[in-house]
Amino acid sequence: MSSSTTRIRPKNAAIVGLGWWGQHILRQMIGSDIVRIVYAVGSREEHRAHADNFDVAFTTDFSRVLGDVSIDFVILATPHAQHGRQIEAVARAGKHVFCEKPVGLSVGEVSKSLEACRVAGVRFGVGHERRFEPAVEELRRLLVDGSLGTIMHVEASFNHDKLRGIAGDNWRVSAQGEIPLAMTATGIHLTDLFLDLVGPIETVTAFPATCMSNTGYADTLSVHFGFASKATGYLNTVLATPFYSRLAIFGSEGWAEVRDSAHPDEAGASTLTVQSRTGSPSVAKLSSRDSVRANLERFALSIEGKASYPFTEEQILDNIAVMSAVSRSIAAGRSVLIAEVLSRPQK
Repeated sequence: MSSSTTRIRPKNAAIVGLGWWGQHILRQMIGSDIVRIVYAVGSREEHRAHADNFDVAFTTDFSRVLGDVSIDFVILATPHAQHGRQIEAVARAGKHVFCEKPVGLSVGEVSKSLEACRVAGVRFGVGHERRFEPAVEELRRLLVDGSLGTIMHVEASFNHDKLRGIAGDNWRVSAQGEIPLAMTATGIHLTDLFLDLVGPIETVTAFPATCMSNTGYADTLSVHFGFASKATGYLNTVLATPFYSRLAIFGSEGWAEVRDSAHPDEAGASTLTVQSRTGSPSVAKLSSRDSVRANLERFALSIEGKASYPFTEEQILDNIAVMSAVSRSIAAGRSVLIAEVLSRPQK
């Protein structure tokens, strides 16, 4: 996506949070003619060097970017527990908000965040970049045109070892209570895809395991799902094994499977295999795309009304409800209805 096809004034953005993922976002947005990151907020002065590497102004004062009239939107790449109050602060300042996942740790918190944006009249974006991967977009096309028939089952795995050995007092573990790291780090990306491709989830049954961690948190998670459509689903995520990523959907007229060769923060092709009821399977190699950049650029274009943004408030809230249901299922040792978490009757 470039200004050669859609001419807009580049949107000025500030990024808050300069850890691993914040630095990755800065790196991926270099040269964008749609989003220009002009300010970075770090939690301590030592982070200035990261901003200097990308020739971006730096501050440790969050309020400074909120008061800067030249900034159109703020990217939050901060610890999960900070998201709620930061989203509300950005919205009150009249700036659009793009928040990394999970956007909050409870349905109540995220409901308030969405309401704050609604009242302020600002747009809300979320860092689920996997929707923008070429193979996922092609899979979505197959579902929309009915090539796979009635969808009966979906399953996915998203495994890597980038967080192997993370300390138990790291914010990714300690700030989220009973929600397993395997859910907030990777599983939540898969449930976002499930909600997008298959539809609302009604039931969740979670099975965590602590296999390699010496700090007690679950590094392995399996979850079974029941969908409103009566389809079933399954996800598995392991945080202590080499990269492996797979998404498969099974329908009455065929199935399709996506396998990725590299983590989303690296370049690598994906393979899409489609098997219909007759004939041999078709296999296509799809080149990688910078999905992080695609997500942020689409968000910026949506601010201008130049493109639609493919996340609904209901999907964003439902994904947090699914995450919360995973936590409840683990604590109670039983299946949990999403309606219990959302406090709304089943349809």
